[in-house]
Amino acid sequence: MNFLNLLKIAWKAILLNKTRAMLTMLGIIIGVASVIAMLAIGEGSKESIKKNISSMGANLITVRPGAGMMGGVRSDPSAMQTLTLADYNALKKQVKLIKNISPLVNGSGQSIAGSNNWPTSIYGVSPEYLKIRDWGVEEGSMFTEDDIETYGKVAIIGKTVQENLFPNENPIGKMIRFKNIPFKVIGVLKEKGENTFGQDQDDIIIAPYTAVQKRILAQTYLQSIVASSLNEENSEAAVNEIKAVMENQHKIKPEADNDFNVSSQQELISTFSSTSEMLTVLLVAIASISLVVGGIGIMNIMYVSVKERTKEIGLRMAIGAKGNDILMQFLIESVLISITGGILGVMIGLVATFCVKQFAGWPVSITMSSIIISFAVCTITGVFFGWYPARKAAQADPINALRYE
Repeated sequence: MNFLNLLKIAWKAILLNKTRAMLTMLGIIIGVASVIAMLAIGEGSKESIKKNISSMGANLITVRPGAGMMGGVRSDPSAMQTLTLADYNALKKQVKLIKNISPLVNGSGQSIAGSNNWPTSIYGVSPEYLKIRDWGVEEGSMFTEDDIETYGKVAIIGKTVQENLFPNENPIGKMIRFKNIPFKVIGVLKEKGENTFGQDQDDIIIAPYTAVQKRILAQTYLQSIVASSLNEENSEAAVNEIKAVMENQHKIKPEADNDFNVSSQQELISTFSSTSEMLTVLLVAIASISLVVGGIGIMNIMYVSVKERTKEIGLRMAIGAKGNDILMQFLIESVLISITGGILGVMIGLVATFCVKQFAGWPVSITMSSIIISFAVCTITGVFFGWYPARKAAQADPINALRYE
C-alpha cells in the first residue's frame, strides 16, 4: 500500500462521515481562527504603538529634571529646577551623536483671538524643535534664531487651535493673546492627531523659548531639553553621551543620584512593545485551548472509527497489509481532518480579522508566519492526537479483528 493509496482511503473514509468529520474539525477551526485573529490584532497593535510613538519623533531623546533628596524626602521631579540654558548650550556644543536639540518650556492658559477663546498649551522651543518632532508647517513659516534672540512675539499654532480661534479664515498674520501677551501668528502646523496617550498633539501653540520664558512664565529654568539622535542605531549611545555631559555639567559625584533623567523613544517603544507582546501571547494561549480541545475530539473520533472498522482492519491485514500500513492509514486520516479544519480555520480567521478592522476599527496586521504556524500546529495536532488510535489499530490481531461484531 503506497502513500497515494493510503491518502485516497483516508479521504474516502472522511467523506463517508461528513457530518461527524465536520463536527470533529470544529475545535480545530475555532482554535486556528482564534489564533490567526489574535496574532493579527496583537501585531497590529504593536505596529500602531510604534507608529504613534514615532509620530512624536522617531529618534527623540528627552532630558528632564530628576527627583532630588531634601532632608531625607524625595521631591517631585516636576518641581525641580535643575535644567538651565547652560545645560542646553553644553549639550549642543559637546554631544556629537545628536542631530538637533531644543530647550523646552511650557505653560497652559486661555488663548484669545477676537471674540473667540480656547484653553490650550504654549510651548517655548527653538527652531530645531519641528525637526526633532518630525513635524512640518502647512501654512506660513517657522520662526528663526533672530526671533529667539529678540524675544520675538511670534507663534505657530496647531490645527485644533486654528479651528477654534480662526474658524473658516486664514490665521496667518493675525494676532492672538495668551495670558494677555500678544503673539503674531506666522504659521500653522501640519495635523498630527492624538499620540499614544490620547493627547491631542494639534492643540498647541509654539513660540520662541526666550519669549515664553521671559514674557509668560517669568522663569529662568527649563522644563526639559529635547534632542534627536543621528539615527535609531545611535540612540542608546547618544543617551549615554548626554548623561556624561550632564553629570559633568552638574558635578554629580559617582556615588550620588543624578538630578536629571534621560530617556529615548526607543526605550518607550521597547516597553510598550513588550507589554503588547505579553498580551498577545496570553490571548494566543487562551485561543490555543480550542486547538487542544479539537485535538482531543480528533483522538476520540479516531478511536471510535478504529472500533467501527475493526473488521476492515482485519481484512486488510489478512490480504497482506502490515501494521505500519494500518498505522499510516489512520494517521493520515487524522492529519487530513486536522489540516482541513486548519484551512477552514485560516479562512474564517482572515474574515474575522477583516471584520474587526472594518467594524471595530482596531489596527490589525496579518503576517504569513502566523498562517504557517497555524498549519504547522494543525499537522502536529493531527499526528499527536491521532497516534494513539492509529497505534491501537496497527496492533490489532487480524483473527480477532475478523471475528469482531
